[in-house]
Amino acid sequence: MKVAILHLVCGVGLAALASAPAHAQDAQPQGDTISWPDAPITVVGRPLDAPIGDRAYSVTTISPDMLANEPSQRLENALRLVPGLQQFRRSDARSANPTSQGVTLRGLGGNASSRVLMLLDGVPQSDPFGGWISFPGYDAINLASVRVRRGGGTGGDGPGALAGTIELDSSGIAPGQSNVYSDLAYGSRQSLEASIGTTQALGQGGLTISAQYARGDGFTPVIARQRGPVDRPAPYEQLGVNLRFVAPLDASTELQASGRVFTDERERGFAFSDNRNDGADASLRLVGRGNLPWSALAYVQMRRFESSFGAISADRRTVTQSLDQYNTPSTGIGARAEIRPSLGSAGELRLGAEWRRTTGETRELFTFVAGAPTRLRRAGGASATLGAFAEASFQASPDLLLTGGGRVDHWRLSNGRLRETVLATGAQVTSASFDDRSGWEGTGRVGFAWDAAGLLKLRGAGYLGWRLPTLNELYRPFRVGPDATAANAALAPERLRGAELGLDYEIYTIRLGATVFWNRLDNAIANVTLARGPGNFPGVGFVSAAGAFSQRQNLDAVEAKGVEIEASGDIGDVRLAAAYSYVDAEVEAAPAQAAIDGRRPAQVPRHFATGSVGWFPRGGDSGINLTARYVGSQFEDDLGQLALDDAVTLDARAALRLNRNLLVELRGENLFDTTVQAGISGPGIIERALPRTIWLGVKLDIE
Repeated sequence: MKVAILHLVCGVGLAALASAPAHAQDAQPQGDTISWPDAPITVVGRPLDAPIGDRAYSVTTISPDMLANEPSQRLENALRLVPGLQQFRRSDARSANPTSQGVTLRGLGGNASSRVLMLLDGVPQSDPFGGWISFPGYDAINLASVRVRRGGGTGGDGPGALAGTIELDSSGIAPGQSNVYSDLAYGSRQSLEASIGTTQALGQGGLTISAQYARGDGFTPVIARQRGPVDRPAPYEQLGVNLRFVAPLDASTELQASGRVFTDERERGFAFSDNRNDGADASLRLVGRGNLPWSALAYVQMRRFESSFGAISADRRTVTQSLDQYNTPSTGIGARAEIRPSLGSAGELRLGAEWRRTTGETRELFTFVAGAPTRLRRAGGASATLGAFAEASFQASPDLLLTGGGRVDHWRLSNGRLRETVLATGAQVTSASFDDRSGWEGTGRVGFAWDAAGLLKLRGAGYLGWRLPTLNELYRPFRVGPDATAANAALAPERLRGAELGLDYEIYTIRLGATVFWNRLDNAIANVTLARGPGNFPGVGFVSAAGAFSQRQNLDAVEAKGVEIEASGDIGDVRLAAAYSYVDAEVEAAPAQAAIDGRRPAQVPRHFATGSVGWFPRGGDSGINLTARYVGSQFEDDLGQLALDDAVTLDARAALRLNRNLLVELRGENLFDTTVQAGISGPGIIERALPRTIWLGVKLDIE
C-alpha cells in the first residue's frame, strides 16, 4: 500500500512537471519578479487573496513563528491555541484513535465527526468516509499560515463549514530560492522525530519536496491505579511525504500541483487495539491574478483505514479480539471554480461553484468465537453535493464595510447498504439496502465591519450553515471498549443558525479582540444512549453488563452561546499571547430522548484558556517560549454521568542558534506531568493524554 500510493503521488508530480509550458522557461528573473512582455509578477504559489469580507468575521491566524514555537511541533496542538476550537478528544495524534479526531468550534460537539471544514491549499481534508482529520499527514514546517474563521454560512467554503473553516496554506516559492532543511529530535520513551525537505526554484517556477517521520514506544493510556496485566504502552509510527510544484503559465496565471502520501500506525495500549490509516491526495489548481481574478481546482483523496478491537475482562487480566475492521477504503473527488469580478475600488464580488463526491465501505470481521471471526460485515454508500455561491463586499463609506452572500446546494445519498454474512456458510444474516435520498439546502451570511474610533473596529455577522451526515454516521456501527453504537441510515442533515458581535482594538504591536456569539444547531447528530447491557441490541449484537447501547440520532437541537477573547502583543523582545473562551451549550431533545434533554453535550467544556510568553532577543529565533493551557471539566457521555476533570498543563521550548545554518532546541510537553483525562469507558476506566515528554533536537537549514 505504501509503495502504491507513493507511486501515485510521484506520478502526479512528474505529470505536473511535464505539463509546464515551454514558454514559461523563456522568461528571465529580475530581482524578486519575473518579467513578461506585458507585466511583472512574483511566483509565490499562493491562493487568491483573502476576501475583503473576512474583516467582518472572527478570524484567528497562526503564524509560522507560532507553529515553530509550539513545543510539540504538531499541528493539532497548535490549533488548541485558538479560543473556541475543540477536538473531540484531549489526546493528540500520537495516542488517540484516528476516528476520534474530529474538530468543531463554539461548543457544537457531541460526536467525533468534524463540524469544521479544514482545507489544505483549497482541498477538503476530512476523511471521505468518517469525517475525522488525519493530523499526522501534515508537515507544519511548510505551512505559510493557518487561518481559523469561525461561524458557518461562508458560501465559498461549502456544506462542511458548519461551525467554521480552518485554512492551511502552503509556503510559497520565491524566484531564485534554493534551500535544504533537516530536523532531528529524540524524546522520552524512545521517541524520534525527523524531517527533511528542499525548495528549489526551477526556471520561473519551483518545486518543494519534504518528508517527515515520527515514532515512539508510547505510554500506557490507562491511569496507573486501574491498570491490569493486559495494559501496556501504546506505540506509534507515522510517515508522510509532500510534493508541490508551481509554475507561471503566463503573466497572470499560475499552475499549482500538489501531492502527498502518509501512513499512520498506532496502538491503543492493549492487544487487538492496533490501527492503521493510509492516505494519498493529489490536486491541480490554476490561479489567475489579472483584471478578473479567478481560480479553478480539481482534487482526489484516497484513504484506507483498518482497526482492531478487543474485549477486556473486568479484572483486566485477559483480552480477546471482538472485531477486525480490516479495510475501510474511501475516495473523495471534487472540483471548484471561482471568479471575482470587480465592483470598482470599493467592492468585491465572488461567484463560484463546487462539486464533491465521496464513496466508502467498511469491511469487518466480527462475532469472534474461540479467537476466530464467524461473521463478515460490509457497509457503506456514496454522497454527493453540487452547489453555487455568490458573495459581495462593499466599502459603503471609509469607515463601514458591508458583506453578504448566499449559496444553494443539492445533495444526494445513494447506494447505502449493510450486508452481514456467516463466514462458514456464506448465509446472509442481514441484507439491507437503504433508499437513495436527495434534497436542497440554502445557506447564507451577512456581516459588517465598522471602524468606529480610530484603532477600534466593531464587527457583526449572522449566518446559516449545514452539514451532510458522513457515510460512517449513516451506515457503520462501532464499539469503544464494552460500549456499542448503532448506525442510522435515516439521519437528516444538520442545520445551523448563528449570530456574533465583536470588537478588535490594535495599537502598535498590541491586539485585543472579543466576540460574543449565539448558535443553534438543529438536527444535531449525537450518540444517544438507549439501554445498558447485558443483551442483544439491533445493529450491534451483544453488549455485556459493563457496556451501554447507543444509536446515532438527530437531536432537536444543540444551542450554544458564549464569548471568545484574544490578546497578543510584542513588547521589545517579549511576545505575549492569551486566549479564553466560555461556552454555555445545552441539548434540546425529543420526548424519546428525554434523558438528555437540558444537558450539556458530551465532550464540550465550558471554559478554555491558553497563555504564552516568549523571549526572543533582537527578534531572532533563539529564545524561550512557555505555553500554559487550561481545559475545563466536560462530560464523556450524553447522560452526564461520566465527567472528565479539568486540567492545567505547561509546555516549554528553548532554542539557541549556533550559526546561520544550525539551531539546537530543548522542548518539554506537560512539564508537571498533569493527568489529563482523555476518556472514560463504561466501567469507569480512565485514559489519560500525553504524560511529561522531553525532546532534544537540532535543526539544519542551508540556503
